[in-house]
Amino acid sequence: MHRLCVAPMMDRTDRHCRFFHRLLSRRARLYTEMLTAGAVIHGDRDRLLGFDPAEHPVALQLGGSEPAALAQAARIGERLGYDEINLNCGCPSDRVKKGRFGAGLMAEPELVGRCLAAMREAVPVPVTVKCRVGIDDQDDGALKRFVETVHALSGVTVFIVHARKAWLKGLSPKQNREVPPLRYELVFRLKAERPDLCIVINGGIADLGEAEALLAAGAVDGVMLGRAAYSDPWLLADADRRLFGAENPLLARQEAVEALLPYAERLAAEGVRLHALARHVHGLFQGCPGARAFRRHLAENAHLPGAGAEVLAAAANLAAPPDRLAA
Repeated sequence: MHRLCVAPMMDRTDRHCRFFHRLLSRRARLYTEMLTAGAVIHGDRDRLLGFDPAEHPVALQLGGSEPAALAQAARIGERLGYDEINLNCGCPSDRVKKGRFGAGLMAEPELVGRCLAAMREAVPVPVTVKCRVGIDDQDDGALKRFVETVHALSGVTVFIVHARKAWLKGLSPKQNREVPPLRYELVFRLKAERPDLCIVINGGIADLGEAEALLAAGAVDGVMLGRAAYSDPWLLADADRRLFGAENPLLARQEAVEALLPYAERLAAEGVRLHALARHVHGLFQGCPGARAFRRHLAENAHLPGAGAEVLAAAANLAAPPDRLAA
């Protein structure tokens, strides 16, 4: 179920990004941006939570630390059709620290366990957690202690682990994605000691080759790709064949653009500017002749009033990728 996931990314994995990614892979599990429980309960649900049925399987990631509010938000997400509810215990942003959620919760595993227990009681769909290997000066045993406590209190069995510490004192969110060293061995050790749990590894995985190697070694149950899949989305297009033994939905990048055109037309009819979709497509021709011209055409035209599918098609005509995937 979690063999390949695309990470929740703030200001990245919105409904338009997920629709695009689903065209490239039918099997990858997709995640929303993190939404606070309060936003889900009190905010514009169509804008924040709306998604296309084509996105399944898709998970809603929540942020928060109040069990009753998280349970209420989980119920809303489940009623709207999300296939999984995930609790964020890994985001290191300043806003997250002030709100007592995200990576700071690594220091409060009992609270996390109570939150997840309330969420599991509220919904029939799977409830999962995404965390770090630790925060600040925690020792190497922090991850196992966190997982053991959370599992014992909540029964949650799926843990997505970003294999870096989060330094809440002194590093920016961007630095926290890059500066702390990757500690894959801590995640591997966790899986070896708790084979009954589903352990998904995240952080620094650059391509499908690395994902295949991690899965083939049996050290983890799944891999989660983040910014690699966003900056070079075409790598997802061979995932179904390589990781699931299934047929790829598309064989060429131009086919991906053609498949997006009806969606772009629908957005235009709804009054949504093309930029809302096009910004997620900039990396489609990464490494191909004409990639820069493709990006430039979208950057110069997608934001203009009235811009529609024709802008996306014209941009694609400027690129000339030489590759096709294996059938």
